[in-house]
Amino acid sequence: MTDFALETPRLVLRDWREGDLDPFAAMCADPRVMATLGPLLSREETAALIGRLVAIAQVNGYTQWALERRDDGRFLGWCGLNPGTFWPLEGRIEVGWRLIADCWGQGYAREAAQAALVWGFERLAPDAIWAITAQANRRSRGLMERLGMVRHPELDFDHPKVPDGSPLKPHVAYSIARRP
Repeated sequence: MTDFALETPRLVLRDWREGDLDPFAAMCADPRVMATLGPLLSREETAALIGRLVAIAQVNGYTQWALERRDDGRFLGWCGLNPGTFWPLEGRIEVGWRLIADCWGQGYAREAAQAALVWGFERLAPDAIWAITAQANRRSRGLMERLGMVRHPELDFDHPKVPDGSPLKPHVAYSIARRP
């Protein structure tokens, strides 16, 4: 696999590195970060997640890339694209993000997601790129709307990987169409 790097004015979306495990594991064990995403992850579960992301990149040429700040190289989280694997995203491309809590509200997720969307439309040429989140995740839903994404209430669904009874089970779907 080649070294991937997508740069924005303040950020670099890049391939995962061995040194990403510690800060990513800390982020995935932070109750603030995971409150609307799912259960806290152990270091081992986080390492396995990185392994899955690397495998997705090897197969598809894209993934949820590691996200770092350009000026100091600080690991900030992830952002990128994934192939949808279940309804309503099956056969579609999904954009997503997850950032460390002390970097929320600084425009990093929006900057990274916009770069991922541009890259996806240019390189993968879909008619639309999709995003999902828990119905209760107002922060991500707000970002989706700021990105120009449109909600599809007819595609609301219960996430198949979230346990029954969890307040995170109800999910919503958004998309943004390719611009002419």
